[in-house]
Amino acid sequence: MSLKTHNLLKFAAYTVTISLTACANITSTPPGSALSEVTAQHGAPNYSCTTSNGTQRVIWTMQPLGQYAWGANVDSNGNIDQVVPLLTNQNFRKLDKGVWSEDDLRCEFGPPAEIAPVGLPSVRRTVWSYRYKENGAWNSLMHVYFDPETNTVEKYHSGPDPIYENERFWFF
Repeated sequence: MSLKTHNLLKFAAYTVTISLTACANITSTPPGSALSEVTAQHGAPNYSCTTSNGTQRVIWTMQPLGQYAWGANVDSNGNIDQVVPLLTNQNFRKLDKGVWSEDDLRCEFGPPAEIAPVGLPSVRRTVWSYRYKENGAWNSLMHVYFDPETNTVEKYHSGPDPIYENERFWFF
């Protein structure tokens, strides 16, 4: 990646972050608020799905370049339960329990920043990567691997986000 492209990506991510933090914090929205009110104040969710138990879920995400996403479930009256941050170490630990399909993953965390194949053809895996602030501090990607036979989550791990790698060594 060229330095110019790197700087443009950083600028875009910072611009989106600043614009969202300039608004009232979406996580302070009271549970039971009408989705229409939340949308009027914070903008429309950029992803919506139906969970495995039939509940509508809405997600405001900054992917592919931002590091944050927030989600809420909507009841039959059009009210949300609670807006919660989705791209956190604690929330990613949900992947330790149960079987996760691509639809399940997308409905819990929103669309990923990147989808890419990794490995040799005989052991190729599809990996979804989410940009996030690991432990609220480090510019990271959470990589989620899918088993090619079952198309379910096989494993996940975090790693440094390459678009921020030059910042790690600013003192050289």
